[in-house]
Formats: sequence, structure tokens, C-alpha cells
Amino acid sequence: MMNKILLPLFFFAVLPPLFCDPLEDLTGAQRAAELRVAEGPITEVQLKNPRPLIAPSHELVRAVLTGAMGSLEPNLFVETLSLYRKPEGGAAWSSAERTALFNQLTALSTLAGIQYYSESRKTMRTFYESSQVIDSPANKNPLPDPVFAAPPSALTIFARQKDLTFGDNIYRFDYSTGADAIIFVQINETAMNVAVGKNKFRTVIAAIDAGDSILIYAAAMAKTAALPGIGDRIGSSFTNRAQAILTWFTARANNVFR
Repeated sequence: MMNKILLPLFFFAVLPPLFCDPLEDLTGAQRAAELRVAEGPITEVQLKNPRPLIAPSHELVRAVLTGAMGSLEPNLFVETLSLYRKPEGGAAWSSAERTALFNQLTALSTLAGIQYYSESRKTMRTFYESSQVIDSPANKNPLPDPVFAAPPSALTIFARQKDLTFGDNIYRFDYSTGADAIIFVQINETAMNVAVGKNKFRTVIAAIDAGDSILIYAAAMAKTAALPGIGDRIGSSFTNRAQAILTWFTARANNVFR
């Protein structure tokens, strides 16, 4: 069972900023320029033989993404790339900021109530009605959101989430961290519907420090059943859901950098 660990903030106050790569090194100069002026995320949707098209040039992110795709062999792949802008004059995140952001991203209960745009209903709709960390897929005993004194290099937690489209499911969240990146992979431990079976869905979310901003990469992927038109519908749904996750990330990051 995970225990909450809290340390006084002054413990982190003397720690210097960590090193990070500039945005141009992570995405290339042209895409960096696009991201700096874009009003929304850059998005790519692939339905056949997908491969990453806009993934950042970051060793840990690429390794996690390759692992997620390799074990799944998806036939649906949605990528988004966007920027979270720190307050003016922002520099590389400090150890304290990295820890605080990690704890914000393990606060899975805060996913409850987030909204996304439903293409089929042409209106905003609740994404997760409920979201709760649990002890295991078998027992499903609720736990508080975990809090850490420092981000572990790897962590697995489980959550029970009621999605108004895909129902009540159990998910595994695998976290990986580096000095300049926090990444998690969401994997469905239960079948989401007839089209997306158990362990056939992955979401990869990566937050990469780029000094004055944080580069956010999201990839949703699935191995879906061969049902007519299902790829297009799920692709559209996943794109809008990725935007909802980006909005959630912004709210969590605002608790650290604002």
C-alpha cells in the first residue's frame, strides 16, 4: 500500500534548476515555431500501419512510446503535441517543481468531471464521471491519490474510472521519470467495449521541460476490432479526448507554475 509522504517546502528551496533541452532540439526549429503561435494542439491521426510522426526527439519518451506500441501493434493511432507556457521569465524546472508536477499527475481523482467535445452529440460531455486510485485490479479497494517526496524513476498504480462512453473500467498507469521528463502510460485492464478488448488500449502522456515552456506529447492508440467505420469514429473521439487531457494537464500545471 502506498503511503503519503510530505516534506516541508524549504527542503526543496535550495535545489537549483535542472537541465533541459530547448524546444527546437526536441521538435525541430520549424515545428517549434508552429507550436509557439498555435492556438491548439498539432494533431495527427493514423488508421493503418501507424508510426510516430510528431513524437519529440527525447530518448526516454521514444523508449516508452516504442514499448507501448510494440506490445500492442495498434491499428489506430492519434498524436497531439502542444505547449504549456510557464510564467514570463520561466527557466528549467527545479527539483521542487518537478516533484510537485509529478504529484499533480498522480492525482488521478482530479480526472473526475473533466469535459470533452462529443462529435456524435455535438456538445460538451463529461469524460470521466469518477476516477479513483485502487489497491489492485482484483480487490478494487479505494486509496487516496499518492504523494511522493521525490519522483521515483518508475511507478505503477491502478485506478477505477467510470467513462460515460466506455463504462466502468480498471486501468494501469505506468509512470517513468527523468530529470527533464515525466511520462505515464494508461493501459486498460478490462475490456472497454466489443471493439476495444482488454489490454488493447494505450494512452501515453509525456511532459518534457523546455525551459520557458513544457512540451506536452500525447498519443492514444488501440488495437480495435474490424468493424465498419469504427476506426473513424474512435479516431475522432480519441482526438477530442486528448484535448480534454491537455486541458486537465494545464489545470494541474497551473498549481505548480502559477
